[in-house]
Amino acid sequence: MARDRNPLPPRARARAALMVSVAAAVLGCAALAALPGAAAADKPLGHDVSSHQKNVDWGSAKGLGASFVYVKATESTTYRNPYFGQQYDGARQAGLVRGAYHFAVPDQSPGRVQADFFVRNGGGWSADGWTLPPAVDLEHNPYGKDAKGGSGDTCYGLKPAEMTAWIAGFSDEVRLRTGRRPVIYTTAGWWNACTGHSRAFAAAHPLWLARYASTPGALPAGWSYWTFWQYENGSGSLPGDQNLFNGTSEQLRRFAAGR
Repeated sequence: MARDRNPLPPRARARAALMVSVAAAVLGCAALAALPGAAAADKPLGHDVSSHQKNVDWGSAKGLGASFVYVKATESTTYRNPYFGQQYDGARQAGLVRGAYHFAVPDQSPGRVQADFFVRNGGGWSADGWTLPPAVDLEHNPYGKDAKGGSGDTCYGLKPAEMTAWIAGFSDEVRLRTGRRPVIYTTAGWWNACTGHSRAFAAAHPLWLARYASTPGALPAGWSYWTFWQYENGSGSLPGDQNLFNGTSEQLRRFAAGR
């Protein structure tokens, strides 16, 4: 991925080398040509964590090149990450830009209700340049059935119009409570199937794309670019999942501050 004739300064070359090692572990040597070293080196490296990572060594993560992290705060209206305080506060103390995310379970309760639970349990936001906007994780139902016992394992048993209404309710409540629209984490396949290719959210909601490949690929309906890209799930150099921010470090801080 890094190029021998790349006219990068030493610090950027070191970052490119780090990205080579991460990409090599994730993608294999054959895929590295599709992920240019200089381009990746220019994008801040980050990760996301949950209770699976328990007490994270944030100094080590920072030393490995982490610039930002998203921390799971809540799920539905019944779960709070017991490690949230150590993870969220520890990341900030180590000098990482950090934010909180909510795992949505749309068949359990309305979007506004889950957003309220999220904001009350760590999903807030401050224009301090160190706090990322709240994020909502929208993906395949991991529990296999919807709340009524039906086979709603992909879209939680909701029709596209019901799903988009749920998302709008969640977004409106987060905006009311924090002043920011949430970042939407999703895959192109889930979004297009479960929202009916809705284009209603792209203008106001940054995209956190999940795609474990050498390139971002096709984006969910409506979005023309990604803000975060989760390109590897669980086995990279950083604790949790591996991510990139689609900009510079300065742009990351401005994004966090709402500018």
